[in-house]
Amino acid sequence: MRTTSLTLINPLGMHARAASKLVDACKPFASDIKLTSGSKTVDGKSILSLLMLGAPVGTELILKVEGKDEDLAYDAICQIVNAGFHEMEDD
Repeated sequence: MRTTSLTLINPLGMHARAASKLVDACKPFASDIKLTSGSKTVDGKSILSLLMLGAPVGTELILKVEGKDEDLAYDAICQIVNAGFHEMEDD
């Protein structure tokens, strides 16, 4: 299992577009991907669950990835979150 803490740096936090990009990053992997904010833990492959986190900019998320392709999934997810979901490039 791979675990780390990630901070949302994109201006709008976990809104619909960011959640969609995160789901797109998670879906190709067979591993179980969970994100935790406070007392809420959700499936990284579920856009509705991610939106239910209500996570604004600055929120710390705990990422847990477990499965046969966990290293690849972990790297892909960390990259997109640490890049602010590439939202600054979209402007």
